[in-house]
Amino acid sequence: MDKLLERFFRYVQIDTQSNGSVAACPSTAGQFNLAQQLKSEMEALGLSDISLDEHCYLMARLPANTSANIPAIGFIAHMDTAPDASGLNVKPQIVENYQGGDIALGIGDEVLSPIQYPDLNTLHGHNIITTDGTTLLGADNKAGVAEIMTAIAYLVAHPEIKHGDICIGFTPDEEIGRGADLFDVEKFNAQWAYTIDGGPVGELEFENFNATSADVICYGTNVHPGTAKGKMVNAMNIAAQFQLMMPSDETPETTEGYEGFYHLKSMKPSVAKTELGYIIRDFSREGQEQRKAFMHQKVAEINAQLEKGRVELVLTDSYFNMREMVEPYPHIIELAKDAMIDCDVKPEIKPIRGGTDGARLSFKGLPCPNIFTGGYNFHGIHEFITVEGMEKAVEVIVKLVEKTAEKYS
Repeated sequence: MDKLLERFFRYVQIDTQSNGSVAACPSTAGQFNLAQQLKSEMEALGLSDISLDEHCYLMARLPANTSANIPAIGFIAHMDTAPDASGLNVKPQIVENYQGGDIALGIGDEVLSPIQYPDLNTLHGHNIITTDGTTLLGADNKAGVAEIMTAIAYLVAHPEIKHGDICIGFTPDEEIGRGADLFDVEKFNAQWAYTIDGGPVGELEFENFNATSADVICYGTNVHPGTAKGKMVNAMNIAAQFQLMMPSDETPETTEGYEGFYHLKSMKPSVAKTELGYIIRDFSREGQEQRKAFMHQKVAEINAQLEKGRVELVLTDSYFNMREMVEPYPHIIELAKDAMIDCDVKPEIKPIRGGTDGARLSFKGLPCPNIFTGGYNFHGIHEFITVEGMEKAVEVIVKLVEKTAEKYS
């Protein structure tokens, strides 16, 4: 795994945090900084068809080294990190041969605890990369980027491994739901692909939530509080009333597996106007439509109690469950499963309780399941990843290339 950690540490120290309030693509300039570095590394590896467009989509190709009619397959990762925690001045640290107990994340009281994160109990003897407790780590998805680059470098150095065309794609702004917006599937020119954007070792995912954003806007009337009787309508109180109408047992913290939810993720409060930002998630299209209808119903009910038009609802579909687009191609999943098994990894097929570029790309005509990176606790200061998990991801990518060549040679 030559240079895997060196690459990863180099990538995470480039601030690529995306910004959902910026309409431009990419939403932040730092993503171009990483893309330019990756482009230089691709050139040094001798890849072909390298392109970095004005929207920060980076593509390249490792040409086939055999005349066999092997399908072109792709590997994709996103370069941005989540807005949920800072990605500036990331200081990764390695805890070697972890033997249990709390991991101090830096100066102060912040720790990574197996009490809060029981996954640590399964990782004794592993080398764990954490943050210093002031930023996220950026393994989501710079681990995927490093793993793809390391696997490609290995294939370049080992031409005895026969393969068809291998397509590489790195995208911007995945964390704010735009990663596939401007992805040119025709230019990428793969028959299918895999996002390397999953969590613990063994994860293999080809179904995800249907996703909708819901903006609830509550309008009040603001007057001086000293003369407010009979005149003031406090939009924050309306918002609180609306939130109490939402089912308390259908939230992220109360659901798992195939259970959907409503999630209040943001609030912009004031007396005159309060905005509630929700995301709605469900694995079935029918269930998602029922959830949207429920929110419309609650808005209608609260408006019936108040002056007409005090509350508005804006629904925007974000992405859909890719299962319906991947299931017609079962060999894509079987190849990934076989590659994992050959690498002594037990495939853990499970739904993604979230989204990935692969979902949108699947609906754009590029079937694209998701494969593990080896990481945990994405989007926060307790994010961590194991060295062993990253190495296994590289092995699986290489083996997947080999298995595809074997199948079609």
